[in-house]
Amino acid sequence: MKECKIFRIKCSPSFCIVSMNSKSETDEASRGSEASSSNSDPTPESSQEESTPILCADSGPNNTQDIMKRAAAKQLIERYFYQLVDGCGNPNCDNKYCASSGEARNLTPNEAAAEAIKLFYKEARLCDSLPNKIPRIEACCESSTGNNVNENSDTENKDDQNLDSPSSSSSPIFSENSKAETSQSVYPFEYKKLSNNVAPLTEEKIYELCDECIRNKSPEALISTIARTFTKPLILARSFMKVDNVSNSAKEDKQDKESEAMCSSSDPDKDVDSASGPTLDVASCRRAFEYLSKVPTVQYSSAFVIILATLAEYLQLDMKMSQTLKMDDIITCFVIAFEVRDLGCSDYLEVALPALCNAAEQLPIKGQAKLARIWGEQCKDTLRHILEALQQLITLRVISTNYSAGYQLQDDQNVTRATKLMKIVYYANMISGVMESDTLREEPVVITNQLDPLGDALDHLYPLTSIKNLKQAQPEDPLAVELGINVLDSRKPYIAFEEFYNEPLSDTIEMDIDFANYKTDNSGGKKFSFLKYPFILTAATKSLGLYYENRIRMYSERRVSLLHAVVGASPPMPFLRLKVRRSHIIDDALVELEMIAMERALDLKKQLVVEFEGEQGVDEGGVSKEFFQLIVEEIFNPDYGMFTQQPDSHTVWFNPTSFETEAQFTLIGIVLGLAIYNNIILAVKFPMVVYRKLLGKKGSFQDLADWNPILYNGLKDMLDYVGDDLADVYYQTFRICYTDVFGNNIFHDLKENGDSLFVTQDNKREFVDLYAEFLLNQSVDTQFKAFRRGFVMVTDESQLGSLFRPEEVETLVCGSKDFDFNELEKSTEYDGGYTAESQTIKDFWTIVHSFSSEDKRRLLQFTTGSDRVPVGGLSHLKLVIARNGPDCDRLPTAHTCFNVLLLPEYENKDKLQDRLMKAISYSKGFGML
Repeated sequence: MKECKIFRIKCSPSFCIVSMNSKSETDEASRGSEASSSNSDPTPESSQEESTPILCADSGPNNTQDIMKRAAAKQLIERYFYQLVDGCGNPNCDNKYCASSGEARNLTPNEAAAEAIKLFYKEARLCDSLPNKIPRIEACCESSTGNNVNENSDTENKDDQNLDSPSSSSSPIFSENSKAETSQSVYPFEYKKLSNNVAPLTEEKIYELCDECIRNKSPEALISTIARTFTKPLILARSFMKVDNVSNSAKEDKQDKESEAMCSSSDPDKDVDSASGPTLDVASCRRAFEYLSKVPTVQYSSAFVIILATLAEYLQLDMKMSQTLKMDDIITCFVIAFEVRDLGCSDYLEVALPALCNAAEQLPIKGQAKLARIWGEQCKDTLRHILEALQQLITLRVISTNYSAGYQLQDDQNVTRATKLMKIVYYANMISGVMESDTLREEPVVITNQLDPLGDALDHLYPLTSIKNLKQAQPEDPLAVELGINVLDSRKPYIAFEEFYNEPLSDTIEMDIDFANYKTDNSGGKKFSFLKYPFILTAATKSLGLYYENRIRMYSERRVSLLHAVVGASPPMPFLRLKVRRSHIIDDALVELEMIAMERALDLKKQLVVEFEGEQGVDEGGVSKEFFQLIVEEIFNPDYGMFTQQPDSHTVWFNPTSFETEAQFTLIGIVLGLAIYNNIILAVKFPMVVYRKLLGKKGSFQDLADWNPILYNGLKDMLDYVGDDLADVYYQTFRICYTDVFGNNIFHDLKENGDSLFVTQDNKREFVDLYAEFLLNQSVDTQFKAFRRGFVMVTDESQLGSLFRPEEVETLVCGSKDFDFNELEKSTEYDGGYTAESQTIKDFWTIVHSFSSEDKRRLLQFTTGSDRVPVGGLSHLKLVIARNGPDCDRLPTAHTCFNVLLLPEYENKDKLQDRLMKAISYSKGFGML
């Protein structure tokens, strides 16, 4: 056996271990080595053990910090090797160290390996692109074809004599007599050669190593074994196999050769859905790593961090460059890596997890989908651990980094990569929960595009804020398309959607910048936008993005209107003006909106300006708020006949027997759309099913829970009843009865001859589904379609459906339910001489906190024009209290458009309370101050 030495090549500031056997090449490499290091450690056993960047048995946890740097150095040496042997593929290459340039001499693999070490030491030039390392099955695996285990052993012994050094995954050094004279498939070759030295992990093996570690109080054997396996992705992918598959592993290794020969390594998606290899036993893997927690984490946590980071580097390198691993094996490695929990050190968040996120970013869409399915179907208990770790990583980065104009939150790759991985967890979470059929869809509403030549001309002049640009709907998420799921179909996720919110990130993000990234192809479309990952943003933050979108559209319509006026096409109408009488607010508003919708529906996209006849108020937002409040009170009054009150849930629902025309319901939909479009909160009490239907999902049995709780509980009891006498107990047929607004009973057959068809154990599910379908969809089909059409006329160009879930749309329409006036006090600002320490201000808050809920709503109505809490809570309401002169008998006044309360400095608390109560109790109407 030839002399084998391990040389330490300086890799500022650490060292890289590289194996060399050829004596001439050893002498040649050592000259460069001695320039950087005085040590050249002889290792008699190195001919039998590969020199991969793992933790050796004689290295403790304190020596493991250099492993990741060694792995990176070895990757560079490997790149130099393939550059010398195969070139970069660029025929015009001028790099004298690249085979493609024609200047480099032809080298044998061993010569190229020695030269690669020299180039690494000299920090020679590397080409930007490298060729794919195409597997050569005939060259690297021919010796094993058709041979038994003993023959393989003989072949390995023979290779040990012929090869200068056992090849490792990152030290591609081959014998001069080898059939492969160029780059070969590293991992398949390596697995054949090293399977006797590096065995896959098993649950029993982890138990044995942990017990030995506890008994000897020494973690070296445990760390070394785990490191050897984790730094060999192909070996790791064979770990924790199901028992039924272990006996078939040899057969599957032979099948790997055929599949690799048939599949091109240039297409990472081709083998994702192919016949999978050994099946991972996730439960066994989880038990093994849970047992690992019995060992004090201080003994292995630091080493494990480096091990995981090294694994991530290998996976990333393989997916970006070599593409020698099957996608199934890569996904298995990710699943095993994220089963490692409770390392108990900050290095996991700072080193290992970012490296894993970086590697996961390279997964193709099909690979992401398969990982999401495995996590969702087999790793439910792991999802929360992964989510919490990602949230901690993002929060740690956000609160510890000072972002600026030169380095924005969207530029922080640790945050963006973690967000991308969280998207996979997000969809896996839906798969783990309760999913409904994707067939329950409302028919799409088609709004005819109106021709506007002048508007098109202006869009050409101002493309960044053009209406055309806004009309381009955001394409569906490719991962959701690949998985075939939609958030609307998720009835109950395994983890609540709210746990995906990251509030520090939502509070830090500059939404104007993020919205610009979302809407434009800035920097070739490479800018990251969190709006494309809306699950991580709170509803309040996303509503700000929607606000920017709506404002840009308003400004675009305003410019179009001015252009029409300039060319004489029409008088200038930059706003959507409504002039109404308080006594006839419904008639006036609906008539004007109907005229606008018929003549030019695009005018609905203009900024709304309301004027009450006979009043002097100028609408800067406050008048519109009161307009919507008054019109909602009238429209949803049961006496008006368009909606009915649900006594059990205290919600309003469409009147199936209403005498109003479809046009009236269309106008109500326009009003609701205008409220969202103009960022105004309404006092509407729709059940959740309305918002689900507005976003395109039909109502189903589960929606009855908040629509009519008593009916829902009764039907659920029927479904839970297991007795054979169900027909006798419930005595229910497929004919149902409901009452109209006048109290008359109306009968309806859910099936033909329903009165003679009794509900039994066999058909009770069908009865419940048909009952819910009739109540929530069929009975109000005409009214709801007209209502939704009006809503879509205003919001058709909005990203409402892609950014918000139904629950968030409800918050957007109705405001927050968090009625905390302590938050309002903290966020209030003072002007005109008042401060938080002023006696009048202290008395004011003492009085306000003693108010009843009704009086608090009146105060909100008086100061802001709406009694609703904004999205995100009262902390997002910027109230200003300004001093309005010294003590006097005047009542407090307010600028509702700007949320400003003008409060005189009353002489005592009793007078302040008296004047304030009178002001909020008699506050209808507007005037000029």
